[in-house]
Amino acid sequence: MILEQAKSVIKTCAEQMHARYKKPVFDEWAIVALGENKGHVLAYIGPRKEDFKKNFLADAGSLRAGLLCAQHAPGDFDFARYGVGTGFEAFLALGQGLYLICNHTVQSMDGITSDPLWFEAQVPFVELSDKFRADPLSFGP
Repeated sequence: MILEQAKSVIKTCAEQMHARYKKPVFDEWAIVALGENKGHVLAYIGPRKEDFKKNFLADAGSLRAGLLCAQHAPGDFDFARYGVGTGFEAFLALGQGLYLICNHTVQSMDGITSDPLWFEAQVPFVELSDKFRADPLSFGP
């Protein structure tokens, strides 16, 4: 999958999740490339683009170790249950060193999952993970 295709399927997923949840599940979506001691934002949708870049390491919170230290197969994902404020709620591996960061800048994952509509909202997210498992994002020179 190329970046434009990835952005399109992510946008569709976000719309489907929001429709099923009756409000935004995540109000911040970013595709990032993580390499040796640096990262690069490839695409961003949300309310705080510059602050996202500036505060990335702090906002990664409990997901930081998994993002920066582990190898993930495309389609793998993880959630942070108790992040608050701008701390990231989830990531999804899109390809080698490429991740989708999902965040709600006000609500925690614990708060999001306490709504019964969360069960239905998960379906598009899992389908998105399957798409990247089958066709990983490829980005490079």
